[in-house]
Amino acid sequence: MKRFPSTALTLFALAIVGSSCASAQDDPKATEQWEPVPKVVTSGAKDNAPPSDAVVLFDGRDLAAWEASKDHSPARWKVHDGVVTVDKTTGNIQTRQRFRNYQLHLEWQVPKDITGEGQGRGNSGLFLASTGPGDEGYEVQIMDSFGNKTYVNGQAASIYKQAAPLVNAARRPGEWQSYDVVWTAPVFAADGSVKLPAYVTLFHNGVLVQNHTELAGETFYIGKPKYKVYTDAPIKLQAHGDHSQPISFRNIWVRPLD
Repeated sequence: MKRFPSTALTLFALAIVGSSCASAQDDPKATEQWEPVPKVVTSGAKDNAPPSDAVVLFDGRDLAAWEASKDHSPARWKVHDGVVTVDKTTGNIQTRQRFRNYQLHLEWQVPKDITGEGQGRGNSGLFLASTGPGDEGYEVQIMDSFGNKTYVNGQAASIYKQAAPLVNAARRPGEWQSYDVVWTAPVFAADGSVKLPAYVTLFHNGVLVQNHTELAGETFYIGKPKYKVYTDAPIKLQAHGDHSQPISFRNIWVRPLD
């Protein structure tokens, strides 16, 4: 039997691989993927309307999807004229359903005649994952930041006490504003260590203000952020204890991305 030198065999193999690669480059079908087929999702019929696969959290009629954070009793904020207004006497509210990774749409309004200054001006908060009955979790700040000076990692669209927004996209008090959020929850190892951190992408009034921002942990008013192990959690809205007029919300929906 005729034997080929090892060098010849190597060159022969490379020639076959090269021929295969050339074929892939010349054949458009070689790079076509046909499965799995993405499911069909219908977008909302009008601007910011929930898509067909969304979980509607508030449609202007009731708070059936929400509960009081402190004791899980029915949420008692004031629903009127298609919106819900914070009732500071009843505390924070959170979704009855728990979520992990998701896309969220939420609209909010600071009263036109708002008073106060700094953090005491229309203050509330969106907790992307509520890990306790109080102000525990990962907070996106909500407040009047139209000509209202405060620390930049505490203004509207900041990751509170962690990351200032890329720009200030706030509208005047009395005008409706929107948040569109993509939340990527942290992943924890079996020993409780952080395997993958949390990330937030946020559009404020259609403007990108948090671009896949990595979080250092949960929100704390005093002290540095840190992580606490959890699996999934409710989405929470804050009834901040300042003395300014309470803000309102409307058109809240979420798309689980798990």
